[in-house]
Amino acid sequence: MVINLKTKMISAVAAGCFSLAGFAQADETVSIKVGYMLLSPSGQFGATINNVGSRIDMNTDLNFGNSTQPTGEIGINLGDSLLTFGFVPMSFTGNGTLPTPVVFNGTPFAGNVQSEFKADLIDFGYTWYVVNMDDMPSRFQLGIESSVKMIMAKTSMTGGGLTASKNVTLPIPTLGLRGRVALADFVGVVGRVGYLGYAGNSFLDADAQIEFSPVPTLGIYAGYRQMKLKIDNSGLFVNTTFKGPYAGGFFRF
Repeated sequence: MVINLKTKMISAVAAGCFSLAGFAQADETVSIKVGYMLLSPSGQFGATINNVGSRIDMNTDLNFGNSTQPTGEIGINLGDSLLTFGFVPMSFTGNGTLPTPVVFNGTPFAGNVQSEFKADLIDFGYTWYVVNMDDMPSRFQLGIESSVKMIMAKTSMTGGGLTASKNVTLPIPTLGLRGRVALADFVGVVGRVGYLGYAGNSFLDADAQIEFSPVPTLGIYAGYRQMKLKIDNSGLFVNTTFKGPYAGGFFRF
């Protein structure tokens, strides 16, 4: 049986926490979050050969639906540092009648077409807390976060008996801020924002969530995330925004 990439990554997040836990000392905290995210897409994408191709709108041309996918994150606190590893799979499909003919990866399409856009995100982050008051009843942390977003984008279009596809894997670094305000381990608000662009590629990531822990080691969380992704690499053009709510549970030790 073939296990798909998403199942492997979610399993890796859960399994990895146990190996990481072995490195945690008394003043460190390992947290594992598993949840579900709903994302709405907007923007354009296209695939070109020798700079020849069309830009197709996700909403007006293809009627893309939302993506509802599981997500996972591991976080390790090491004094004034925080290491994070997250996985966000995104998968959007739609069909529509093109208002004008288009060329996608060298293939002409007209009339009714079906399309798929996937952008699995692996997120490696490091935060250094400039302010780190995490051992008081009222807690406040504010730090500089650097991150590498590994994007695995996959696109395809089918219509009139023709099919064309384009894939690219691309790392995009970001730099920004992460903060947390909490009342002990009971309730807390976490926010982060990061951005960087280079060579026609960029990623803007803004995220806010609230955590509630009825007991110190277990809790639930909910939040809202917006990601603006731009890719212009290897014949794939993407200029899109994904945004929506998410919720889940976590434990820490």
